[in-house]
Amino acid sequence: MVALAGLFGREALASDAGEILAERALGATHLPARARSVIFLYMDGGPSQVDTFDPKPRLADYNGKPFPMTMAPTQFNNNGNTLASPWKFQQFGESGLWVSDLFPHVAGVADELCVIRSMTSEFSEHTNANYLLHTGSGIPGRPSMGAWCAYGLGDENNNLPGFVVLEGGLIPPGGLDCFTAGFLPARYQGSVMRPVGEAIADATPREKLEAQDRKRQLIARLDSAFLHEADAEAVESAIKNHELAYRMQAAVPELASLDHESKETQALYGFDSPDPNTRHYARECCLARRLVERGVRFVEVTCPRTIGDRWDQHNDLKAGHEANAHAVDQPIAALIRDLKRRGLLESTLIVWSAEFGRTPFAQGSNGRDHNPFGFTVWMAGGGVKGGAVIGATDEFGYRAVENPYQVHDLHATMMHLLGVDHRRLTFRFGGRDMRLTDVHGRVIEGAVG
Repeated sequence: MVALAGLFGREALASDAGEILAERALGATHLPARARSVIFLYMDGGPSQVDTFDPKPRLADYNGKPFPMTMAPTQFNNNGNTLASPWKFQQFGESGLWVSDLFPHVAGVADELCVIRSMTSEFSEHTNANYLLHTGSGIPGRPSMGAWCAYGLGDENNNLPGFVVLEGGLIPPGGLDCFTAGFLPARYQGSVMRPVGEAIADATPREKLEAQDRKRQLIARLDSAFLHEADAEAVESAIKNHELAYRMQAAVPELASLDHESKETQALYGFDSPDPNTRHYARECCLARRLVERGVRFVEVTCPRTIGDRWDQHNDLKAGHEANAHAVDQPIAALIRDLKRRGLLESTLIVWSAEFGRTPFAQGSNGRDHNPFGFTVWMAGGGVKGGAVIGATDEFGYRAVENPYQVHDLHATMMHLLGVDHRRLTFRFGGRDMRLTDVHGRVIEGAVG
């Protein structure tokens, strides 16, 4: 737990006393904050935009025929003919948002979604694209977006970290560097929690806390004695990490317990689903709600390992995408509904995104290759404009042609909704003021409600 948990043991809001002990880069937000927390639903591998939220009828006209547009080099270059979507699209909600048959539950909350169909990436390979998505840079070593949020805004619970990653069975290509604090103080790094059964892996039961307390006190004395001989920031971060890990051992068992969740809530998320992957993701989404409910600033939820491994269907598109969609559809819709009925959706920004999309033509005969030129992400809650569609790809869903946006723009918009001007949240490193969006980024027009 010490190794992975609570890597920014800051004194935030003491939950029992209500005393603000904030340690944060910003004394106050630059803008009125619409959101307090972020839940980032990471769709590992890249769902196909033309099979989910960006319908393209022209694909059916050309299905099985040579693709009529110029093809850019792809990851594997085993390019086939045009491939129509195996799923039907329908319009849902008062907004008439188009959603494919892959997401019948999410379709029921269509009016909460702000769908951006014109996202682009600089990379067509998983690892670099993941670094870009998570940190704003295609190379490792930069702070994750969750670390930036915790650094700038702090958190609101002294017993839990401000940046938590709920591991569903898959760590993104690029590994734990996707969740790093980079050059920020180490206490802002993401804490990886692995839901196991009805608990969290590596959380020590309460009966062992007395021995853990003695060990923590000894470590603190040794670290304090060493403080003047080493990198003060690193040692201070280590001390705070150990302290937070100790406090988490008391807080996490209560967090992970579902005893207080009603049977109706458990059924809403899919705890009784016959699909074990749905049951696992349901637990992750419910835990994400409980984390933001307790003041955690940024929660990333990763995908379970289905028969298709992740959303990376280079072949057997239909079986792979259906398995992945079935795992996440009901829990995601439940998360939105549950947050809304508890009055938390307006203060919680949900972001659904992958590192890139898929090609509208086949890889081989029944798969799709990586496509960074135009793909779909969506946001909900947290001050976004529900039921909106922003940007567009061409008639085949290959390239963004209307209001194209970059990952930096997504980061800028997330920060904006949290009340932060992304240009003004900086950290001095390497002789210049660094930021999540580097020298890029603009707020996505029309996304803010």
